[in-house]
Amino acid sequence: MEEKPAPTRERILDAAIEVFSTKGYHNTRMDDIVDAAHSSKGSIYFHFPSKEDIFFGLVDKFASLLEKRLQNVIETESSGIARVQKALTVCVETFGNYQSLAKIFLIQAVGLGQAFELKREETKERFALIIQKQIEQAIAEGEIPPLDAETAAHVWMGALYDVVIRWVTTGQPTPERMLPTLQTMLLRSIGVGEEKIKEVTRH
Repeated sequence: MEEKPAPTRERILDAAIEVFSTKGYHNTRMDDIVDAAHSSKGSIYFHFPSKEDIFFGLVDKFASLLEKRLQNVIETESSGIARVQKALTVCVETFGNYQSLAKIFLIQAVGLGQAFELKREETKERFALIIQKQIEQAIAEGEIPPLDAETAAHVWMGALYDVVIRWVTTGQPTPERMLPTLQTMLLRSIGVGEEKIKEVTRH
């Protein structure tokens, strides 16, 4: 029986996560992914003509997963500040739940050439824009004072990247440990009052 395209593609990506996480991008061969996916070489090359295409497929997989989770949780909140806080929480929790994918996305994509950097920056911009929109909404609702929401969103992304990369690299601090402090500091940075911070982080 012929392999169904969607399940085959996902099986290849799942195998690639395991191989890239263990061997790293440079030391991984297409044959390694073929073996891990329990698939034929022809099937692999049908879906992904190169190792680079598989890597980009993984970046897209992680980005789509995180974006979907962000949009789902944002839709459940009516307050701008609550949405901002929830977005931050979901980012950290997703990195924690998908550590292997996070390692590929945050660490292995660094220094692999211009194509990889462009892909990584494009993905970061997608998430910075989500955060920016929530900050703008909080400003419009009068929950925080006026500020440059685009700059603030990129400051948040920078802080989030730094602490998550350190965790992925060293194992510390864990997402459970980093989140309360990260939430408090970033909410303070956009002018959220202490009582409001306690209120939104309590849930």
